[in-house]
Amino acid sequence: MRLLAIDLGDRRIGLAISDPTGTIASPVGHITRRLGKRPPVGEILDRARELEAEGFVVGLPLDEAGEETERSGEARRVADVLGQRSGLPVRLVDERFTTAAAQRAIREMGGSTRGRKGDVDALAATVLLQHALQLREYSP
Repeated sequence: MRLLAIDLGDRRIGLAISDPTGTIASPVGHITRRLGKRPPVGEILDRARELEAEGFVVGLPLDEAGEETERSGEARRVADVLGQRSGLPVRLVDERFTTAAAQRAIREMGGSTRGRKGDVDALAATVLLQHALQLREYSP
Protein backbone atom coordinates (compact mmCIF):
# COMPACT_ATOMS: atom_id res chain seq x y z
CA MET A 1 0.00 0.00 0.00
CA ARG A 2 1.42 3.39 -1.01
CA LEU A 3 1.25 5.78 1.93
CA LEU A 4 1.75 9.54 1.81
CA ALA A 5 3.42 11.01 4.89
CA ILE A 6 2.66 14.56 5.93
CA ASP A 7 4.94 16.57 8.21
CA LEU A 8 2.94 19.69 9.07
CA GLY A 9 4.90 22.86 9.68
CA ASP A 10 4.04 26.52 10.06
CA ARG A 11 5.61 27.46 6.71
CA ARG A 12 6.04 24.18 4.83
CA ILE A 13 4.44 20.76 4.76
CA GLY A 14 6.96 18.02 4.04
CA LEU A 15 5.79 15.05 1.98
CA ALA A 16 7.08 11.52 1.47
CA ILE A 17 5.65 8.47 -0.29
CA SER A 18 6.20 4.77 0.24
CA ASP A 19 6.88 2.30 -2.54
CA PRO A 20 3.96 0.07 -3.56
CA THR A 21 5.10 -2.68 -1.18
CA GLY A 22 5.07 -0.32 1.80
CA THR A 23 8.73 -0.95 2.53
CA ILE A 24 10.73 2.11 1.50
CA ALA A 25 9.94 5.79 2.06
CA SER A 26 11.11 8.50 -0.36
CA PRO A 27 10.83 12.29 -0.16
CA VAL A 28 8.49 13.92 -2.68
CA GLY A 29 8.94 17.59 -1.86
CA HIS A 30 6.93 20.04 0.14
CA ILE A 31 3.96 22.35 -0.05
CA THR A 32 4.45 25.97 0.96
CA ARG A 33 1.95 27.08 3.54
CA ARG A 34 0.84 30.65 4.09
CA LEU A 35 1.68 31.70 7.63
CA GLY A 36 -1.37 31.84 9.86
CA LYS A 37 -3.64 30.11 7.35
CA ARG A 38 -5.28 26.71 7.56
CA PRO A 39 -3.32 23.80 6.10
CA PRO A 40 -3.94 23.40 2.34
CA VAL A 41 -5.79 20.08 2.57
CA GLY A 42 -7.02 20.33 -1.03
CA GLU A 43 -3.45 20.61 -2.28
CA ILE A 44 -2.41 17.65 -0.12
CA LEU A 45 -5.26 15.60 -1.59
CA ASP A 46 -4.22 16.60 -5.12
CA ARG A 47 -0.67 15.44 -4.45
CA ALA A 48 -2.00 12.19 -2.96
CA ARG A 49 -3.96 11.50 -6.15
CA GLU A 50 -0.95 12.32 -8.35
CA LEU A 51 1.22 9.95 -6.32
CA GLU A 52 -1.49 7.26 -6.21
CA ALA A 53 -1.46 7.19 -2.40
CA GLU A 54 -3.75 4.67 -0.75
CA GLY A 55 -3.50 6.08 2.76
CA PHE A 56 -1.91 8.79 4.88
CA VAL A 57 0.54 9.04 7.76
CA VAL A 58 0.26 12.36 9.57
CA GLY A 59 2.95 13.45 12.00
CA LEU A 60 1.61 14.03 15.50
CA PRO A 61 3.65 16.69 17.32
CA LEU A 62 4.21 15.65 20.92
CA ASP A 63 6.46 17.21 23.52
CA GLU A 64 9.57 15.51 24.88
CA ALA A 65 7.48 13.73 27.53
CA GLY A 66 5.14 12.34 24.87
CA GLU A 67 2.27 14.66 25.77
CA GLU A 68 0.01 16.42 23.27
CA THR A 69 0.99 19.95 22.28
CA GLU A 70 -0.97 22.91 20.98
CA ARG A 71 -0.08 21.80 17.43
CA SER A 72 -1.34 18.25 18.08
CA GLY A 73 -4.90 19.46 17.67
CA GLU A 74 -4.17 20.81 14.20
CA ALA A 75 -2.58 17.51 13.15
CA ARG A 76 -5.63 15.62 14.41
CA ARG A 77 -8.00 17.97 12.54
CA VAL A 78 -6.02 17.62 9.31
CA ALA A 79 -5.99 13.83 9.70
CA ASP A 80 -9.78 13.80 10.20
CA VAL A 81 -10.42 16.00 7.16
CA LEU A 82 -8.06 13.94 4.97
CA GLY A 83 -9.88 10.76 5.95
CA GLN A 84 -13.33 12.25 5.42
CA ARG A 85 -12.57 13.87 2.07
CA SER A 86 -10.53 11.01 0.59
CA GLY A 87 -12.13 7.93 2.14
CA LEU A 88 -8.58 6.62 2.67
CA PRO A 89 -7.12 5.37 5.96
CA VAL A 90 -5.18 7.89 8.04
CA ARG A 91 -2.72 7.06 10.80
CA LEU A 92 -1.23 9.56 13.27
CA VAL A 93 2.39 8.81 14.20
CA ASP A 94 4.61 10.49 16.79
CA GLU A 95 6.85 12.90 14.90
CA ARG A 96 9.22 13.82 17.72
CA PHE A 97 12.77 14.35 16.51
CA THR A 98 12.04 13.76 12.79
CA THR A 99 13.33 17.19 11.76
CA ALA A 100 16.42 16.77 13.94
CA ALA A 101 17.05 13.34 12.38
CA ALA A 102 16.67 14.82 8.89
CA GLN A 103 19.11 17.65 9.63
CA ARG A 104 21.58 15.20 11.14
CA ALA A 105 21.36 12.92 8.08
CA ILE A 106 22.08 15.82 5.72
CA ARG A 107 25.08 16.92 7.79
CA GLU A 108 26.41 13.35 8.00
CA MET A 109 26.33 13.16 4.20
CA GLY A 110 28.48 16.29 4.11
CA GLY A 111 25.63 18.56 3.09
CA SER A 112 24.34 21.80 4.47
CA THR A 113 20.79 22.59 5.54
CA ARG A 114 21.27 26.27 4.75
CA GLY A 115 18.72 27.37 2.17
CA ARG A 116 17.28 23.85 1.99
CA LYS A 117 14.39 24.03 4.45
CA GLY A 118 11.97 22.44 1.97
CA ASP A 119 14.39 19.54 1.51
CA VAL A 120 14.68 19.16 5.28
CA ASP A 121 10.88 19.08 5.63
CA ALA A 122 10.55 16.44 2.91
CA LEU A 123 13.30 14.37 4.54
CA ALA A 124 11.57 14.75 7.94
CA ALA A 125 8.40 13.34 6.33
CA THR A 126 10.52 10.48 4.96
CA VAL A 127 11.90 9.71 8.45
CA LEU A 128 8.34 9.80 9.80
CA LEU A 129 7.06 7.46 7.09
CA GLN A 130 9.93 5.01 7.41
CA HIS A 131 9.26 4.86 11.17
CA ALA A 132 5.54 4.25 10.53
CA LEU A 133 6.33 1.49 8.01
CA GLN A 134 8.60 -0.23 10.53
CA LEU A 135 5.99 0.05 13.28
CA ARG A 136 3.39 -1.59 11.05
CA GLU A 137 5.83 -4.31 10.05
CA TYR A 138 6.54 -5.33 13.64
CA SER A 139 3.17 -4.74 15.28
CA PRO A 140 1.08 -7.81 16.21
